[in-house]
Amino acid sequence: MRAVGVDFGQKRIGLAVGDLATGLASPRPTQPATGTLARDAEAIAALAKREEATAVVIGLPLDAEGQETPMCRVCRLLGSRVEELGLQVSFVDETLTSQAAHADLERQGLTIAQTKRRLDSEAACRILERFFADAR
Repeated sequence: MRAVGVDFGQKRIGLAVGDLATGLASPRPTQPATGTLARDAEAIAALAKREEATAVVIGLPLDAEGQETPMCRVCRLLGSRVEELGLQVSFVDETLTSQAAHADLERQGLTIAQTKRRLDSEAACRILERFFADAR
């Protein structure tokens, strides 16, 4: 099964594509958030179609106690919009995915600008990898 990972933010949407069989994910270019969930869902569904993915995994930004935040509601609404477009949607806890991605990018010796451009999509990779690990 191929899946699209989503690190959804109010300004940017980090995207990745991966395969359950290998458990590996690859980043795709970050997209600007449009401010409209319907348009963002259409962009995610278009990527899924291009990548021949049948599922979308959206990260949920839980708080320190593991409880859902107001942004989780937005992510779940986005998921509903994506489901309406015919894709299977799952959610995973995205806690610390951005921090892990940032540390990995720093180890690669990237500039601050390069890190900023890639951070959200690298976090989306971690979201997918977490989903794949839980699915096994």
